[in-house]
Amino acid sequence: MSETGSVQETFVSHLIELRSRLIRSIVGVIIVFLCLVNWARDIYTLLAAPMLAALPEGGHMIATDVAGAFLVPMKVTLMVAFVLALPWVLYQVWAFVAPGLYAHERRLVVPLIAASVVLFFTGMAFAYFVVFPTVFGFVNKFAPQGVAVMTDIDKYLSFVLTTFLAFGLTFEVPIIVIVLVRVGIVKLEQLKDARRYVIVGAFIVAAVFTPPDVVSQFLMAIPLLLLYELGIFMAGIIGRPDKGPALQAPED
Repeated sequence: MSETGSVQETFVSHLIELRSRLIRSIVGVIIVFLCLVNWARDIYTLLAAPMLAALPEGGHMIATDVAGAFLVPMKVTLMVAFVLALPWVLYQVWAFVAPGLYAHERRLVVPLIAASVVLFFTGMAFAYFVVFPTVFGFVNKFAPQGVAVMTDIDKYLSFVLTTFLAFGLTFEVPIIVIVLVRVGIVKLEQLKDARRYVIVGAFIVAAVFTPPDVVSQFLMAIPLLLLYELGIFMAGIIGRPDKGPALQAPED
């Protein structure tokens, strides 16, 4: 067989493997979703709890779309199903990329993936338990007298998802810093010298991804700066290892 044919065969086999891993991931999410669908209303009520608690007496949430009362809880349940199935999805990703990694890279990737998942969930929890009650309480206090506060559930979901994503990614800063140092893109000294620019950038990012109030901007900017410092500290401990031989992926 010619070299070109061998390369094409390898490429096709990778595509088949990728399709198989993707299908397994989707099936896993669907199974978890079907197990949760009966509790879709309760799941949305739990998600809406910070807003409902901050609304003034008599305030409530509304559904302006014809099918909103059905579709929004389904969307929330699907999101929760993906979160619960994330370990299975990440395993499929790991099983696909593992054959191309060196031994030292494999030893590093597993803890980094685990830490990134924990940090992302921590960011979401921080948004739910700290940011939402603070921001909703602050905003609703400024509602003019005679104005009934009634938030549309679809818009609330969009806001919640955006905030979860923003704070989840914010809490990934230590992982990003460690990876940048490990692969040699930047040095620790450069990261330390960039602190003044990071401070400005943190508040710019907070202004873009949070509501237009000072409280929520500080609630994102301050953790971002602290996590940047944590990333520098951890990158200094881990250092850069020498390359080792590649290992074969574990059998599925």
